[in-house]
Amino acid sequence: MKFNFPVIIVDQDFRSDNLSGSGMRDLAEAIEKEGTNIIVATHTNDFLGLAQQAAKACAFIVSVDEPEEGEPQEMSEQAISNLRRLVTAIRQRNADVPLFLYGRTHTSRHLPADILREMHGFIHMFEDTNEFIARHVLREARLYLDSLYPPFFRKLVDYAQNSSYSWHVPGHSGGVAFLKSPVGQLFHQFFGENLLRADVCNAVEDLGQPLLHSGPVFESEQNAARIFRADHCFFVTNGTSTSNKMVWHANIAPGDVVVVDRNCHKSNLHAIIMTGASPVFLRPTRNKYGIIGPIPQSEFTIEAIQAKIDANPLIENKSIKPKLLVLTQCTYDGVMYNAQKIKKMLDGHIDVLLFDEAWQPHASFHPFYENYYAINGEAGRTTYSTTFVTQSTHKLLAALSQASQVLVQDAKEKPLDRHNFNEAYLMHASTSPQYSIVASCDVAAAMMEGVGGVALTNDSLNEALDFRHAMRKIGQEYGETPNPWWFSVWEPPVLPEHGIGTQADWMLKSDEEWHGFGAIEPDMNILDPIKTTILMPGLNVDGSFDEAGIPAALVANYLADYGLIIEKVGLYSLFVIFTIGITKGRWNSLVTELQQFKDLYDSNQPLVKVFPDFVKDYPCYAKMGMKDLAQAIHETYKKHNIAHIQHDMYIAPVTPVLKPSKAWSHSVSRNTERVNVRDLTTDHVTASLVTPYPPGIPLLIPGEQFNQEVIDYLRFALEFNSQFPGFEQDVHGLVKEKVDGVLQYYVDCVKLA
Repeated sequence: MKFNFPVIIVDQDFRSDNLSGSGMRDLAEAIEKEGTNIIVATHTNDFLGLAQQAAKACAFIVSVDEPEEGEPQEMSEQAISNLRRLVTAIRQRNADVPLFLYGRTHTSRHLPADILREMHGFIHMFEDTNEFIARHVLREARLYLDSLYPPFFRKLVDYAQNSSYSWHVPGHSGGVAFLKSPVGQLFHQFFGENLLRADVCNAVEDLGQPLLHSGPVFESEQNAARIFRADHCFFVTNGTSTSNKMVWHANIAPGDVVVVDRNCHKSNLHAIIMTGASPVFLRPTRNKYGIIGPIPQSEFTIEAIQAKIDANPLIENKSIKPKLLVLTQCTYDGVMYNAQKIKKMLDGHIDVLLFDEAWQPHASFHPFYENYYAINGEAGRTTYSTTFVTQSTHKLLAALSQASQVLVQDAKEKPLDRHNFNEAYLMHASTSPQYSIVASCDVAAAMMEGVGGVALTNDSLNEALDFRHAMRKIGQEYGETPNPWWFSVWEPPVLPEHGIGTQADWMLKSDEEWHGFGAIEPDMNILDPIKTTILMPGLNVDGSFDEAGIPAALVANYLADYGLIIEKVGLYSLFVIFTIGITKGRWNSLVTELQQFKDLYDSNQPLVKVFPDFVKDYPCYAKMGMKDLAQAIHETYKKHNIAHIQHDMYIAPVTPVLKPSKAWSHSVSRNTERVNVRDLTTDHVTASLVTPYPPGIPLLIPGEQFNQEVIDYLRFALEFNSQFPGFEQDVHGLVKEKVDGVLQYYVDCVKLA
């Protein structure tokens, strides 16, 4: 297929009736006759705007002629400065796109060497035919475009373009089956020819074997490992949940002791059940907003870990060496750990260090994050402990949904056994991998190589800072109005005025009021600026409630109606991420809609006008206004002191009664009893994960006793969900039933008798 990469011409005289303009127009016409499109920029001082076009250009042709007033032989200092700024801006985003200078009166003699060294050629008007020059430019462009393909994607494109008949699965045979059905035609027209022709099985040897990591697949994994500064990379096509389980199954046997971040992703807790491991937990801090804080540095000392082993009644051998540590890096709310410090603390004391970096695959590509990611090349190589990193390249990078990767850094004394790891990989990988996801892993890694990765990450950081400053400015302006409230952003009290600043600007310092986590060790935690928590009025960081408040669920529902879907919704917080795909238009739309919500709230607009479909589904709200509903939910939160309940239920001690794998076996064999949450006591032991959404962090894992804090929360959830249908507090692990028309919640508990 023919890809659309135009030649971009930068010439302020392009449309002028002078020799320079007419000469450039003739060259543009010759290039178009060769089948390549042209984009012309005449406003040559928009350096950033022009540089941002480098992603879609196959070449730049930049005029260095000045207006014909005296035909100057020397370029002005201003012209040289502008050209240097343009070239620098392009090279900061793309180190390889061909750049050509075009001159009638000027030559290389008039340009400094630092500009000339970035050029692929200097075109002098009238010294050759335009047809020849066009082919010369396009030859360089083709070489450049050919260099873009990473290994697997190149082979997949070649295969799809070769029009080979396939006698293997999938059964749609390159999309042909869809053409035989009306609904299939809809599917084919929606997804398109290329996706369906590239949907093949692992019988195509030219593409390599994802399960055996051979051929182009292996080449791409090696390429990604190099880009991410790791020793090994394994692409995974069914998410980081699966990546985590692969690492666990490759390293953990029944009875092994593992050290686990209590607020880790549930896939790690599932892995505990599947492997038969015996966990001890590191307990993070939390603030009353419900934001997850860091695990104190003291928890990572081998003495503290040994104390947890000694206190666990299910671990008989108290001298056993922990086999694996899993740490959520960063937390779901953007708190990052100094990973290099943690690696040094635990090297040799725990065999495997697993950093679940599902939410921060971008960190290694920008100097701002130095030391706050796990694999950083030779500088951070451990001596005895193998470092594993799992990343969701679909979350913050550009891969497709479910795209993930496992990165491994060998210890100096313990290289990875690839064969052993791949046996665990095969336990969890599909034998029918989706090749478009593999290709997206390949391309997502290639996009982050060199200056491209720095530029993309820098864009995210700058957009996040612009959003934060905009929110503060609007808040200051509303502060002078009759309705002075506005949304705030959870962040340090002083923001860098220009740019992202330094790590010190985002460091979590001990006992600072804004974060609410209490004591924090120096140089241990920073807030990732691209992870942005928007706070609603009504709740303070100490857990106290204001007289009036706006629960976040109401704001999220409003935003969703206008096409703005929020990543995570807390009691009084909305969490948004500035990925590499975020644009100014997107975050400005969010700001605009928040202002619209404020107007609707301040005027107490009837819900039947704001949410007509919602009110039709839930007529109990038909006579309420926006402010009425917000205040009703706020009063309920305040009555139950829910901020303190949600805080306490995550930090209260939990007693393990059975190993998680043993408790799960009770569930499988149906040796459980289904207990109404109204009847729960602290003697009951859960047979399943109990996980509230938000925040999506399990309260209990199989085999643990209920404590009073968890029981209180579950009873609150039942009462709240009955009172405010449509705004339910979702809790995975609960069984919902209606008894005589009344909503009841049940939980499966282990029969211990």
